[in-house]
Amino acid sequence: MDKVMSNKWIIALYVLPALLLIAVFIFVPLVLTGYYGLMDWDGIGAMTFIGLENYVNALQDSKFWDSAWHSFLLAIFSTMSLIIYLAISLILASKVKGSDLLRKIYLIPMLLSSVAIAQLWIKIYNPVSGMLNHILIAIGIENPPAWLADTSIVLYVIFIPILWQYAGFYILIYYAALKNIPESIIEAARIDGASPFQIAYKIKLPLITGVVKVTIVLAIVGSLKYFDLIYVMTGGGPNGASEVMASYMYKLAFDGNNFGYGSAIGFLLLLITLVVTYIVRRLTATKEEIQY
Repeated sequence: MDKVMSNKWIIALYVLPALLLIAVFIFVPLVLTGYYGLMDWDGIGAMTFIGLENYVNALQDSKFWDSAWHSFLLAIFSTMSLIIYLAISLILASKVKGSDLLRKIYLIPMLLSSVAIAQLWIKIYNPVSGMLNHILIAIGIENPPAWLADTSIVLYVIFIPILWQYAGFYILIYYAALKNIPESIIEAARIDGASPFQIAYKIKLPLITGVVKVTIVLAIVGSLKYFDLIYVMTGGGPNGASEVMASYMYKLAFDGNNFGYGSAIGFLLLLITLVVTYIVRRLTATKEEIQY
């Protein structure tokens, strides 16, 4: 068996099916997206080669940069929310009463589709019959805002259900990492007189640093390409106030039948995500990882 597995051709044969799937479903579409970005194409008729015109127009498009800024804001808020998720995970991993039930409750949003979550929060934010405005009026706040129609707050209002939707995912990751820490290390720290805060800050957090770095990358990349809940709740409106790069790309391609320009936006989204991911990995890497 060892001789068989040491044969490079046999190893390549085992890896080939996975590589073919990755090529067909990931790399080929990426190359085609970049190629279509060089065309003037409505998605149905003949394509006309126009070179880099779509890409140049995109870089000069203020709406594209506004949508990019909104995506970056979502990435910032998502990264900051990891602190809250980590704090919750530390509490749940400390064997508090009811932690099993709380852990299951936090996972509920993961079981719901984005469309269902969007419809739920649309009803919560409804300015006339929504639960949120009813609560605000009950505590004496007159004329509460129309949450999804106010261009000054709609973007931040939408961030709340997005962060709520993925809370269980990150809490589960942190919880699993914390539970893998040997109990003997924690007990030794307690015997030495360490407080719960010192145990969390000086022992638990350093031991799950690798997991935290991975979740930072996941949060940023996921935010930059986020689409579904925003599109269902506002469609990028009002007046583009909640537009993100993915929804702007979708509107150009499928609503505006401008698949060439939409493909250029999609390819630029890919490049921006790759650059940001590389920068984040470099900033969070240790000296050993950088040298490697």
